[in-house]
Amino acid sequence: MQSRTVARELALLMLGQTSDRQPAGSGAAAPAADTGLDTLLHQALASLSQHVREALDQAASDLQAAQQQLLDSELQQEGAEQLPRVRQHLQEGLTHAEHGLNRLSASLELPRLLMLADQEEIRRGAIDRARAVLRHRADLDQRLDAVMEGWRLSRLPRIDRDILRLAAVDIEQFHTPPAVACNEAVELANRYSDEQGRRMINGVLRRFTSASANAG
Repeated sequence: MQSRTVARELALLMLGQTSDRQPAGSGAAAPAADTGLDTLLHQALASLSQHVREALDQAASDLQAAQQQLLDSELQQEGAEQLPRVRQHLQEGLTHAEHGLNRLSASLELPRLLMLADQEEIRRGAIDRARAVLRHRADLDQRLDAVMEGWRLSRLPRIDRDILRLAAVDIEQFHTPPAVACNEAVELANRYSDEQGRRMINGVLRRFTSASANAG
């Protein structure tokens, strides 16, 4: 995992500790001093630790449900009339197993993220990205909203808006190649959003980078 990727994920968690209702630069929504951003970083690390515990608990729950469904399928009496119910238990068991393994796979990366967060380069990268989003949020939102199709940025979940903002900042201010920034944004959506959010983020960023290239 590259330092940029870790820094962006920490910045995402930092932004989640701020208000999204007030314009950047006013009140607690945009702490300008490094002391305020350091506090946000510590809060983000605490949030990440909690996320690790919750993800592992959910993975264990999914795997337990999968085990029960598979056991139920084995206990069904033989006979053609039981086949639909057996198939249902098997399908549900496999679905729970898949969800559990996916959560477990994603969770195994999180403790490594916590360890890497102690590196000064990564902490500085997270703070710089969070600061850039907070300072330029109004402009970022206006330009991201302009490439939304049949939707408004304000209607997206907060986590999806912050993923988009961070990707835009990485492209424009930290000179991350657009394709890389888009891929890493989708990876963040895989961890913190859902399938609909992942698709939305991918489409919006592709239109955003295309519009920026044409404008340049």
